[in-house]
Amino acid sequence: MKPSEAEGLQDMGREYKIKFAVPVDYDPAPLFRRLPSPIGRQAMTEIYNYAIEADGFYFVDHLVDRNVAAVALQAFLDEALVFGHVIEIIEP
Repeated sequence: MKPSEAEGLQDMGREYKIKFAVPVDYDPAPLFRRLPSPIGRQAMTEIYNYAIEADGFYFVDHLVDRNVAAVALQAFLDEALVFGHVIEIIEP
């Protein structure tokens, strides 16, 4: 990794695309109930962010609190595996 790429990673964080067959009638409410707060309360900093897309989940760990982000990422992975035994994780 070039130094300029490492600097960009610190600004953006670590990005993941979790690809799976998202059902047309997908209801994310159960997933939302399992997610930890994406905001670090002391510094009011965003720990992670995500989007639900037609082909899976997009997830960003902002490298603020790796423990909280890891719990959230695991919830997204577990959710994707509910809909199939095969998922693909790529760096967008």
